[in-house]
Amino acid sequence: MKRVDDDFERLVAGLDYPMYVVTTAVDGERAGCLVGFATQASIDPPRLLVLVSKANETYRVASRAPVLVVHYLGVYNHQLAELFGEESGDWTDKFDRCAWEEGPSGVPVLAGVRGWVAGRVLDRLDTGDHVAHLLEPIDAGFGDAGPPLMLQQVRDLDPGHPA
Repeated sequence: MKRVDDDFERLVAGLDYPMYVVTTAVDGERAGCLVGFATQASIDPPRLLVLVSKANETYRVASRAPVLVVHYLGVYNHQLAELFGEESGDWTDKFDRCAWEEGPSGVPVLAGVRGWVAGRVLDRLDTGDHVAHLLEPIDAGFGDAGPPLMLQQVRDLDPGHPA
């Protein structure tokens, strides 16, 4: 008997999603991770939906944070993707290894990305191994133009934690 999961996995394996880094901060803790699940969720009012894996340290901080910053990566941001995708905040201060400045609510805004959106967390939804965060944009910045960094371009990374 054919399993639905097998066909689903075969279908999504070939998709190519843009990659993002989500950062957050609360109570003196900073965190950030590479994510592949983010999308605009509404035009009016503007909303952004970003999913963070429950397996990593960023989720633990994001679950208490009022603001997240979603960074849109360019093809030239492979090193940032490596840092935020392969390292874990459980053992590495990622922010000591990259350029950033303090943004809204003290959340780190990474330098040299295509752009970023800071959003106030309106709601959280448990989706399985990830939690969706519905964001209301409160600030944004457009950085370096160019093509986005895509999932297929970072398939070689060894995750700091399993998804």
